[in-house]
Amino acid sequence: MGAYMFGYLQIDKAELKVREYEAYKSVYCGLCKQLGRDYSVFARFALSYDCTFYAITLMSLRRSCSGFKDGRCRFNPLKKCKYARCEDDCYSKAAALTVISVYYKLCDDISDSGFFKALAVRLIKPFFSHWRKKAAKRYPQLDIIVRDMLNSQIAVEQKDKPSLDESAHPTAYMLAEIMKSEGKTESDARVLYECGYHLGRWVYLMDAADDYEKDKKRGNFNPFLSVETDALHEYMGAVLSQSLARAYDAYNLLNLYDFKGILDNMMLFGFPLRQNSVLSGQREVRNEQSI
Repeated sequence: MGAYMFGYLQIDKAELKVREYEAYKSVYCGLCKQLGRDYSVFARFALSYDCTFYAITLMSLRRSCSGFKDGRCRFNPLKKCKYARCEDDCYSKAAALTVISVYYKLCDDISDSGFFKALAVRLIKPFFSHWRKKAAKRYPQLDIIVRDMLNSQIAVEQKDKPSLDESAHPTAYMLAEIMKSEGKTESDARVLYECGYHLGRWVYLMDAADDYEKDKKRGNFNPFLSVETDALHEYMGAVLSQSLARAYDAYNLLNLYDFKGILDNMMLFGFPLRQNSVLSGQREVRNEQSI
């Protein structure tokens, strides 16, 4: 049950300044546009909050945003929107990670799902297979990292009651390696690795906490199912908060420029809000709506 970075790395809209929210939307729309340009208009449906976070982080680390431009949404031509301009390949790299992640998630879903769901997944897999090959050709290291994560995750889940740390390591290591590659110096790389590792661990365990009841009912693998405690909810909260705190400690050592206010919002408000939502059993976050 690899987490594949879907849906948890969100903003807290209520705590963002208006101009910061507009800037966040401009990156979200910019990544959507890049997915269409690099792969297909249908690849835009794979757009995720998590890869938007990745794009914003890249642009902030590199200081590559060169302003904003007005445009219209491809899905709704009547809707005006702004796009954040980028001087390098931040969008392309985030778009590549998006299609690569979805492709390997589909592979995982086929092996874990029943006949009818697996059949539906097989129908769309060829499209992502084509896009993933194109992405892997441009960013081979991203493909290797995500593929290795899937293989490691499968191996872990075949063990008898692996620990939380062991279960979360593949996803944590995946995001750590992806973040580490952006370090300009050895020191920067170490900090990025640390931040990515604990954030990846948090994402995986969030997914496990979110799917706990469903996995328990269906007999699927979930690392929290082997935890023996009468206060599982509190235990989940403590484990998740520890990972988020360690990620934030490393985050504070990063040299960030553009969009720092947005990233601060995500680390301090957005991620804890999403965590509280999952632990309270609420599927909808109070500010979760269409960008």
